[in-house]
Amino acid sequence: MSELNSVDTALLEVIAGMKNGKAEGAYNIRKDSGCADRVNTENVVITSKTDKPGIDITFAPGCKDTCHIPVIITESGLRETVYNDFYVGEGADVLIIAGCGIHNCGEDASEHDGIHAFHIGRNARVKYVEKHYGEGDGLGENIMNPTTIAYLEEGAFLQMETSQIAGIDSTRRETRVECGKGAEVVVTERLLTHGKQHADSDMTILLNGEDSKGRVISRSVAQDESVQVFRPVVEGNAKCFGHVQCDSIIMGNAKISSVPAITANDLDAQLIHEAAIGRIAGDQLLKLETLGLTPEEAEDRILKGFLA
Repeated sequence: MSELNSVDTALLEVIAGMKNGKAEGAYNIRKDSGCADRVNTENVVITSKTDKPGIDITFAPGCKDTCHIPVIITESGLRETVYNDFYVGEGADVLIIAGCGIHNCGEDASEHDGIHAFHIGRNARVKYVEKHYGEGDGLGENIMNPTTIAYLEEGAFLQMETSQIAGIDSTRRETRVECGKGAEVVVTERLLTHGKQHADSDMTILLNGEDSKGRVISRSVAQDESVQVFRPVVEGNAKCFGHVQCDSIIMGNAKISSVPAITANDLDAQLIHEAAIGRIAGDQLLKLETLGLTPEEAEDRILKGFLA
């Protein structure tokens, strides 16, 4: 175990809502490739992997619990790949709060690649919240490449809320969800890029079971000279319903590419996709300015509401 300092606790509050590095229920804090603190409970057990970096998190059947698993990096030049597996028992109802924060004050790049696999039991419900954030006063890049794989058994439900707040120079996000009979997944992705940052997101939802459902909601803002690329895919392999919605605001000299795709491999698959990219409407800015806001304040208010 390693001691947490003021920089660590500030990062933990931003990415995981943890006050003074603590949280109710089970939690595991990873700091600079080591375990800074861990708490298990009766229904939530966290164990370190023995064959590779990472942890296994097991939720007892029928439990209703919360678990925090944040990662912080404060060592410039540190690069790591971490493997976390979640095993959610039948009928459980759990909230998992993850997130990664990098404080890089050096000239070398710091990078966290997190590979998360969810095994969600029959009729279990999972809400997974993940925030990414970077800061620092050096020249080193902040890099995060998250991979999320989820397997939903019959009647299972997964709600994923992922967001990139600020300060991430490069990210490649890969998400793959497989839904069994009557299972449902809702993925909401929020992304803000600025400067010369680059964000690449590939998402695949496989609706394999009868009456399965999948929904993807992507909202992003690209500022300055940043670049964003989205490739959300929903594949219907049975009687199912799927919906992909991508909305983006483009500013400055930024570039956005949104490539939603739907594939039906069954006569009873109902799939929809939508995509929109545009700038902030002038009448929206004018309305807020007439209420006393400066142009900068009006713009900030609109962007915060869009990404909320």
